[in-house]
Amino acid sequence: MTASAWLQLAAFLAVLLVLAWPLARLLDGVLEGRYAPLRRLEAPLFRLAGVRAEQEAGWLRYTVGLLIFNGLGVLAVYALQRLQGVLPLNPQDMAAVTPDSAFNTAISFVTNTNWQGYGGETTMSYLTQMLGLAVQNFLSAATGIAVVVALVRGFARHSAQAIGNVWVDLTRITLWVLLPLSFLLALVLAGQGVIQNFAPYVEAQTVEAQHWQHPRLDADGQPLMDAQGQPLLEEQTSRTQTLAMGPVASQLAIKMLGTNGGGFFNANSAHPYENPTPLSNFLQMLAIFLIPTALCFLFGRMVGDARQGWAVLAAMTALFVAFAIPATVFEQQGNPAFAAFGVDQAASATQSGGNMEGKETRFGIHASTLFATVTTAASCGAVNSMHDSYTPLGGAVPLVLMQLGEVVFGGVGSGLYGMLVFAVMAVFIAGLMIGRTPEYLGKKIEAHEMKMVSIAILATPLLVLAGTAVAVLAEPGRAGILNPGAHGFSEILYAFSSAANNNGSAFAGLSANSPFYNVALGLAMWFGRFAVIVAVLAMAGSLAAKKRIAATGGTLPTHGPLFVTLLIGTVLLVGLLNYVPALALGPVIEHLTLWSVQ
Repeated sequence: MTASAWLQLAAFLAVLLVLAWPLARLLDGVLEGRYAPLRRLEAPLFRLAGVRAEQEAGWLRYTVGLLIFNGLGVLAVYALQRLQGVLPLNPQDMAAVTPDSAFNTAISFVTNTNWQGYGGETTMSYLTQMLGLAVQNFLSAATGIAVVVALVRGFARHSAQAIGNVWVDLTRITLWVLLPLSFLLALVLAGQGVIQNFAPYVEAQTVEAQHWQHPRLDADGQPLMDAQGQPLLEEQTSRTQTLAMGPVASQLAIKMLGTNGGGFFNANSAHPYENPTPLSNFLQMLAIFLIPTALCFLFGRMVGDARQGWAVLAAMTALFVAFAIPATVFEQQGNPAFAAFGVDQAASATQSGGNMEGKETRFGIHASTLFATVTTAASCGAVNSMHDSYTPLGGAVPLVLMQLGEVVFGGVGSGLYGMLVFAVMAVFIAGLMIGRTPEYLGKKIEAHEMKMVSIAILATPLLVLAGTAVAVLAEPGRAGILNPGAHGFSEILYAFSSAANNNGSAFAGLSANSPFYNVALGLAMWFGRFAVIVAVLAMAGSLAAKKRIAATGGTLPTHGPLFVTLLIGTVLLVGLLNYVPALALGPVIEHLTLWSVQ
């Protein structure tokens, strides 16, 4: 890595810690209702909705509330897309979205995945972007935070039947945390040049005329063919370019803070109107990790031992740095095929200057690879470069980070509750080693908890591997592959890894906007999100009902270097072991093939 890459990584982590610590205090106060002015403001809303803020529920009622709430969200976003052609705030007269794409997108945004099989500026009206997609960016993020808070209450409480009030948690997180933070970030990003308007698209004069060939069409709109069966082409020239407008800054802020990732534009955070400067790029990366980091500190505060939060954060940070470094090194190393075929005579073994294919020249390699590592360590999916153009092992880094369950900081809420699931697994393994009933934070880990841990850990690998297998075997699945061989397999594996783990980024060489992929990935997103959530909340209810036991000389300390090491090992071994054969068929064999050309 270059000196500038090291400096950027160090500055990123330092600023992140400085900002996350006070945010954790804010989260704690808001969720516990300690701020009287906020309670007075929210009280009329609860009365109007018939919610008694002081009345808490058990895990089953809490879970059913979340499922109903998110199910209604899917229906609302689907309806908006199908009806957008007759709704207002549609200056470009966008037509209704097709049923399969609307189904995929509705589930995508409700599950915090934000997988986009469409181009935002050519498909969605302003109303759909704001009332459908941006609103779900808030609500899906609030869902993740509510789940992890419920799980932490399970650890913190004892002999309790309730884990919280789902409606109070969702309301407070949305109104008093996500909305103010998004408002502030949107203002800062607008100051950097991110657009925010409701204007029609602009036709701009280009400096040079653009020339291309286009098939001639008959009266029915079909290409005309010559005697050899080839399409007849005609020259086309244009001196204008359509510049998309829209309310971008407001959606961009929550897209990052909520680890959503769905871009207003098809190019996402590589678009100059969505990510105009190196500073905006740095701020967007910080926003992705800000709440997940603060939740680690909140975890320590809620269980009454700040060291517990630091231990989880240390494991996340160590894993993040361990993946960020090779991602940058592989891309700065470049492609050996350039030198092997004499394309780059100045490079003795690899590509001079590194692999700039698919990178945004405004940011360069290290700002692109750090962004790729951040967005796939979290369940964000926003991109400022084309992951499909990365070197085999450079592209394997974001792929593996997703397959770990996105617990390396992870999504807002989902990252921490995923890591706590692995922490329970780690103490269970440690208990087996010494023949002692495992304990975590004063709670015995017994058969029920381990069943829920097993469901949470195995649900997503099952969806990823089964979905990839079906897509490889089925003709509609193979039809979407752009590149043959190992890389084509990696494109499919990446798509299902992204969907089931609720990330949303893609090896965009895969043409996934088809009925097959829209339905298959939509199902993977839904069950990848809520199979884990149901298991986590069931575990929260079980833990809350348990009595707290005192620590003894045989209790494993869960706040020191030994536990951090054990937790990292559990994440790598248990989280990744399921995917090793698939990775061998994809990026590993592609890497060996690429370097064999020398």
